[in-house]
Amino acid sequence: MAENVTQVMKDEHQLILRMITLVEKNTELLEAGQFRNWQFYLDAVDFIRNYADSFHHAKEEDVLFIELVNNGMPAKSSPIEAMLMEHDEGRAHVKAMEEAAQKALDGETGQIPGIVEHARGYAALLRGHIDKEDTILYPLAERVLPAEVRERMLDAYTRAETKAPDLEARYLKMVEEYEHQAAA
Repeated sequence: MAENVTQVMKDEHQLILRMITLVEKNTELLEAGQFRNWQFYLDAVDFIRNYADSFHHAKEEDVLFIELVNNGMPAKSSPIEAMLMEHDEGRAHVKAMEEAAQKALDGETGQIPGIVEHARGYAALLRGHIDKEDTILYPLAERVLPAEVRERMLDAYTRAETKAPDLEARYLKMVEEYEHQAAA
């Protein structure tokens, strides 16, 4: 069988889930009055925008979803449309979380409820989203995508990765540093 074209996305999901776990833990501590590192939320936004969205979602939206449509999956009223809607919903949570965290960092009080709402909203959305992709959409893609498109897809992923060669290592380091702080 031709090479798996969704494994790279499943692997990237693991790092995204590690950041989501940090967001959830720190948000729980924030609500309990035990965490006030506003920069963490801005760093999480940076991670989400540049790794989860620009790096990861770009492979899905610009390669995988297009190939699924080209190979018979409808673009509308389909799993692809649902995933794209969730990507947009996630972006809205991230924008609101960023705005509240930046205001808090600038000393504006009353931002905790907004940070909590959008951090939790994003984390819950992404956990469900990743589960649907890993257990439904990606296995479906592996069944329906013909061998002749797989090499082209893998080449497109490689091109996307070479545009930002140190990106994955930089965000892995960020997650590891925050995990170390959380464990301390």
